[in-house]
Amino acid sequence: MTSKPTTLPAYARSSINHCNLPAVILGGLTYQKHPVPLMIDGAMEFHRQLFRSLDEIDEASVRAVHFQDYMSSSFLLDHKDRAGFDAESQRVRRGKADYLRLLRGWMFDSDSIEGAVLKRWVESRFGLLTRNHRGPLRDFESSAYHAYQADFVRGLYNANALEAQLDLLYSYCQYELRRRFPGQQHWSLYRGINRLESYDEVQPLADNRMMVLLNNLNSFSSDREHACAFGDSVLTAQVPLPKLLYFYDLLPGILKVEREFLVIGGVYEVESASY
Repeated sequence: MTSKPTTLPAYARSSINHCNLPAVILGGLTYQKHPVPLMIDGAMEFHRQLFRSLDEIDEASVRAVHFQDYMSSSFLLDHKDRAGFDAESQRVRRGKADYLRLLRGWMFDSDSIEGAVLKRWVESRFGLLTRNHRGPLRDFESSAYHAYQADFVRGLYNANALEAQLDLLYSYCQYELRRRFPGQQHWSLYRGINRLESYDEVQPLADNRMMVLLNNLNSFSSDREHACAFGDSVLTAQVPLPKLLYFYDLLPGILKVEREFLVIGGVYEVESASY
């Protein structure tokens, strides 16, 4: 066993990020129990007009449509030629890459190129390093880490400000959480696993509880039965709302059937149950 991972280990964090708390704090156990809002540098300020307009809309479904329209117009998602895409001259065509494609790509395979882009975005914005992509990432000089780098470079190459799109998606998710669930700090979520020993850090506690170091981005579900289908054990975590990049009811038709949540990682106290 390793020492008690109450704070985020140095090997799992960067000294630089782009939000209001350093990785060592937001990635630690104390943050899980006592969360505060996380703000990506400049995102809310740059798009303040969007959030002012959302304040005037009562229905969440209408706000979602307004948000998607704003994303399309701000990032020229429906007019790729105006964003500089020329399908005839480009050797690698990336015109279809946008935040919705990243979400769908993650849904089908979290180790896809889209998954690598999402994990890289978490590294950049929150300073939590990717610990698993198509297998463990333990050595920056390893072939596995180079393959991960190649994936996120391919995903970001010639794409239309994908990281800025994710900044706004996260900010909108947090806006909706505060508006729909005022005063709520945590969500009970479930993750099916097969090999607990695959996690970097595991520290047993009492009553089937333990502390684990999760990857920097993870899929969880609010449906325990659905989580059971993905492993012979299920981890139950009290996830701080500021660590949600996406929840299943945020946008129409995206990750809705699976009741899936995209959870930013770090050290978590969880409960484990076998089935």
